[in-house]
Amino acid sequence: MASDNTAEDTATEAAADDADDADDAEAADDVALLSDKTEDTATEAAADDAEAADDTAEASDDDQAAADNVAALIDKIYVQERNDTTDEDCKAAKEAWDALTDAQKELVEGEEASPEYFGRDTGDASKDDPRNQDEIGENELLVVSFGTSFNDSRAQDIKGIEDALAAAYPDWSVRRAFTAQIIINHVEARDDEAIDNMDQALDRAVANGVKNLVVQPTHLMHGAEYDEMVEVIDNYKDKFESVAIAEPMLGEVGDDATVINDDKKAVAQAITDEACKVAGYDSMEAAAEDGTAFVFMGHGTSHTANVTYDQMQTQMGDLGFTNAFIGTVEGEPEDTACEEVIAKVKDAGFKKVVLRPLMVVAGDHANNDMAGDDEDSWKSQFEASGAFDSVDCQIEGLGRVAAVEDLYVAHTKDAIDSLGTADDAAEVTDDTEEASDDAAAEETTDDAADTTEEAAE
Repeated sequence: MASDNTAEDTATEAAADDADDADDAEAADDVALLSDKTEDTATEAAADDAEAADDTAEASDDDQAAADNVAALIDKIYVQERNDTTDEDCKAAKEAWDALTDAQKELVEGEEASPEYFGRDTGDASKDDPRNQDEIGENELLVVSFGTSFNDSRAQDIKGIEDALAAAYPDWSVRRAFTAQIIINHVEARDDEAIDNMDQALDRAVANGVKNLVVQPTHLMHGAEYDEMVEVIDNYKDKFESVAIAEPMLGEVGDDATVINDDKKAVAQAITDEACKVAGYDSMEAAAEDGTAFVFMGHGTSHTANVTYDQMQTQMGDLGFTNAFIGTVEGEPEDTACEEVIAKVKDAGFKKVVLRPLMVVAGDHANNDMAGDDEDSWKSQFEASGAFDSVDCQIEGLGRVAAVEDLYVAHTKDAIDSLGTADDAAEVTDDTEEASDDAAAEETTDDAADTTEEAAE
C-alpha cells in the first residue's frame, strides 16, 4: 500500500514537473515573442527616425537653397552702377524675400546680403518724397545727396533740407538726386520708392526743358563725392542756358587746420546748441561744468579735404568749447580715429560722454558704427575704455537742424544770385561786343572814306 502511494506521489510530482516545464516553455515563447515585437518596434522607430532625419536634412537643404537664392539677388543689386535690368532685379529680390519663411530669412547671408537688408525696420518710407516728378518748368533746384536707406532719417534730414529750400524759393522746382546707386537700389527694392541718380535727374531736367539749373549738394565738404558730382554736371552744362553749383555745408576747405570760416562757425554753433538741448543742458559751458563732453563723429576721407575735420576742431576751440571733440569713422585724418578721441576726452578729464553724428543723415554709420552694440562701435569702445561713467548717443542727422537748413538756404541764394550776375555779365559782354562792332563799323566807314578820298585824289 505504501508502495502504491509512493508511486502515485511520484507520478503526481512528475506530472507537476511536466506542467511546470510546459509553463516555462510557454513563458519563454511569450518572452521571445515580446522580444521580437520590441525589436520590430525599435527597428520601425529607428527607421522612422532615419526617415525624419532625411526629411529634416532635405528641408534644411531646401531652406538654405532658398535663402542663398535671395542672397545672390541682393548681392546683384548691391552695386554702384545702374544697368538695363536694375529695376527688374530689385523687384525680383524683394519677391524672392517675401516668399521665404521666417526661418529661411534668418539664413540669408551673402557677400553683402543679410537678413537686415529687407528685414530691418528703419521707419515709414511713405513719409519721404523722392521728388522725381516731371513738369519742372524753366527753373530747377536739384538737391544732390549721397543718400541713406534709413527711412526716418531720409524723411527728416534729406527731405527736411529739400522742404526748407522749396519754401524759400517757390519759383524754383526742387528735385532730388542721390549719388549712391547702392542706396537707390536698396530703397527701390525694399520700399518700392524710385529715387533718381545724377544722370537720371539731369536727363529728366533736359527732357522737361529746364533752362536754369542750380545744384545744391548736401555734402559736408569739397571732397570726393563733391568732385564726382561736379564731373557729372560738367557733362550736361551745354544742355542748359545757365548752371550754378552751390557750396556744400562747410564751405571752402582752406589750406590747413587753422583755416576756419563763417560756414564752419555756423555749423559748430548749430550742432552744439542742438546737442546741448537734447542732452538737457542750457549751454556747452553748463555741460562742461557737469563733466560732459560731446563727441561729433564724421565719416572721414582720404581726400585732401579731410583737413576739414581738423578745422572743425579748431573752430570748436575758437568758440571756447573745450568739451567738443571731432572724430571720424574712417580715422582720416589719423587724429580723429576713435582711440585718439577717447584719449583726448579722457585726458581732458570729462567723465560723461555724448556721441552724436557729424553727418547730414543718421543712417548706417550713426546707428551701427557709432551707436551699435558690436564691440567695435564707438559706444562700445568708449565703454570698454573704463574711463567714463556714462556713454550716451544722440542718433540725429544734421539735416533736421533748423540752423543747418538755413545755411543751405543761404548757399542756394548765393548760387541763384550768381546766375543773375552771370546774366548781367552776359549783358555787359553783349554791350561791349555791340560797341566793338559799332566801332569796327565806324572804323570801316572811315577807312572806306579815306579810300574814296584817295581814289578821288
